[in-house]
Amino acid sequence: MHWIDWLIVVVPFLVVLGLAVYARRYARGVADFLAAGRVAGRYVISVGDLTAALSVITLVAGAEQSYQVGFGVGFWNNIMAPIGIVLALTGYCTYRWRETRCLSKGQFIEIRYGSKSFRVVTAAVSTISEMVTNAIGPAVAANFFIYYLGLPHRIMIFGIGLPCYAIIVTLCLVCALLIIWPAGRISLLVTDCFQGLLTYPIFVIIVGFIILNFSWDVDISPILNSRAPEQSFINPYDVAQLRDFNIFALIVSVFSGVMNRASWIGNDTTNSGRTPHEQKMAGILGSWRNGFAYIMISLIGIIVIVFMNSGNFSSKGESNRFNVTNNQIRNTLSHKVLDEVLENNDAMRKRLNDKINAVPDVHYRPGVDEPLSATNKLENPYFETVRQELGDSPEGRYQYQKFRTLYQQMLMPEVLRSIFPVGLLGLFCLLMVMLLISTDDSRIFNAAGCLVQDVFLPFLHHRISPKAHLLLLRLTSLGVTLLFFVIALFFSQMDYINMFTTIMCALWLGGAGPIMVFGLYSRFGNLTGAWCAIIFGSGTSLLGLIFQRNWALSIYPWLESNSLVAPCDGALRMLCAPFEPWIHWEMNPVKFPINSYEIFMISMILAISTYIIGSYLTYKPFDLDKLLHRGKYSDGHETKPEPWTPSTILRKLVSITPEYTLGDKIIAWSVFFYSFVYAFCLAFGAVAICNIFYPWPREWWDTYFYTVSLVVPGIVGCISTVWFLIGGIVDMRRLFRDLALRQEDKTDNGQVDVTDAGVNQ
Repeated sequence: MHWIDWLIVVVPFLVVLGLAVYARRYARGVADFLAAGRVAGRYVISVGDLTAALSVITLVAGAEQSYQVGFGVGFWNNIMAPIGIVLALTGYCTYRWRETRCLSKGQFIEIRYGSKSFRVVTAAVSTISEMVTNAIGPAVAANFFIYYLGLPHRIMIFGIGLPCYAIIVTLCLVCALLIIWPAGRISLLVTDCFQGLLTYPIFVIIVGFIILNFSWDVDISPILNSRAPEQSFINPYDVAQLRDFNIFALIVSVFSGVMNRASWIGNDTTNSGRTPHEQKMAGILGSWRNGFAYIMISLIGIIVIVFMNSGNFSSKGESNRFNVTNNQIRNTLSHKVLDEVLENNDAMRKRLNDKINAVPDVHYRPGVDEPLSATNKLENPYFETVRQELGDSPEGRYQYQKFRTLYQQMLMPEVLRSIFPVGLLGLFCLLMVMLLISTDDSRIFNAAGCLVQDVFLPFLHHRISPKAHLLLLRLTSLGVTLLFFVIALFFSQMDYINMFTTIMCALWLGGAGPIMVFGLYSRFGNLTGAWCAIIFGSGTSLLGLIFQRNWALSIYPWLESNSLVAPCDGALRMLCAPFEPWIHWEMNPVKFPINSYEIFMISMILAISTYIIGSYLTYKPFDLDKLLHRGKYSDGHETKPEPWTPSTILRKLVSITPEYTLGDKIIAWSVFFYSFVYAFCLAFGAVAICNIFYPWPREWWDTYFYTVSLVVPGIVGCISTVWFLIGGIVDMRRLFRDLALRQEDKTDNGQVDVTDAGVNQ
């Protein structure tokens, strides 16, 4: 990058570190360090959550997924609109959680189920799942920066060849720890909010560059529409043959979104709101805050697809506005990935690099050449060359799988570094650095908080002093950082990023849903049902992960040597037959036939079923009012429910309560009309009904996608950018003021008294 790009990156980064250090003066107690004193406002939470949720891995995974399935399936995401609006506006799980006043989900689990050992087991399962999932964030980010900045895989320092990958992972994690150490959650909220405020104008600039340099009619539309039947990248009624990220994956995501709403709750900003209402409003604002973020993600996915497949960019000429061609990128990227995959095999690497150089250039012509599809990709000559040269041995299959995975993940940074000009290269790098730090520090701190609050404290028989507690939290954060480092160095993922994170999260989420949701909303749930959910739900996910990790190297070769491949293939085809074409299982020597979404769904169904059965077999009603501080246990802050009447039905749907101010009502109604009336009823429902009677032609879907996915969100993004910039600045100033005035309660540290746990009627 140019020195201007480096200046763009370094200066804001130093400001972020300065804010983290400044926040230290406000961390006086455990509640401050863990939950920002529970005085955070809606905007500082919402803006901070944007950068904590987005990450380098999110962008890389999004581009990787878009390159496989396009955007047609995304139309069906609008089904989630009424579900999401109801969850947000009613405060589903988050409101009740805030009423419990628990500092961690482990504290909640011990109180709700009356078992310290179950608290420790669930904390261990969730923390391991979370840490392994999140630890690949620095790993993917390190690879991203190596490819985006054009760095070598090894760097010579004082005559010693050091892996660039390990150096970048180290720097990423050290930066995250430097932000956590001074003030914990306060540092995270302040720095995440500041970074969030910086990201909004960067989103606008990147979106503007893409719109100015890629013509919808000339560049984008012809490629997105050049797809084989039933594999459309735009038409949602022509996606039946898309695999992995298809309609079934969407169903799993919707089901998990409802069932696992509370599964990660407690060790994040869900404890930080001034009141349950303020926490709820932060969630509602989340419907508006994303603005340009998702437009940018969509557009980056689009330009990767278009640039790598369009004949306009296959050679240098008038139609190519950049100094690089897609054929050059395919060649360069293949060489760089092979240098990493075959680092210890010089002879094989040299032979393969020569064969890659011999692959002829491809010039795709929409409407003339055979439509692109899952089997007809312009990368096929490169993939086939590598596969043939590596051979069909277990080791060769494993290396090919690694090559294909890295190629697909690093395609996005390789394209962007080739087309972005000076200045924009630095801005995008700054964006990635901020998203990386804000994500890593939050996830390290969440894991450390879970370990301290739910694993270490339950074994103490006395209350720990605030000073010792804060030291324990800081040292545990250091330990988690070191664990992230080890996992990032040695644990490689061999599947699509979204598939990998799904199966890793399923180790906890496969069994967590009923434990948390029924724990908040039911009186019948008990410890027996909770144990059943963990054993059958999380156990199934663990078994699926083991099969995925060992399939190419050991499991498939064993099946092959024992002549079991054909019988297993027949059994799989028979089991999936009722669900074709959305679920398709067949034996594959490289990849486990059942994907992560399918394993996850099986886990959740087993967990819910066994939780209900186990709880009713050992039924004993639970005193839910005491957990939620209601009824006779109320301390005066309980909100009386409004009765259902014809005049209150719509207001209750929007979940407006007496706590709402005029501004709150405007926000709630705006979210309702945008998400439900516009997105669901008009942009989805009306279009879906229309297509039942009159299927739209290709040109109509083209216009629809352009309008609904880019134009309308762009207008909303412009408004939300200004709105959240102002709200975030005002709320951050108030956060510092309220923290300075807050009275510390030294007993508020998340430890549970014996009289609080497992109260039954």
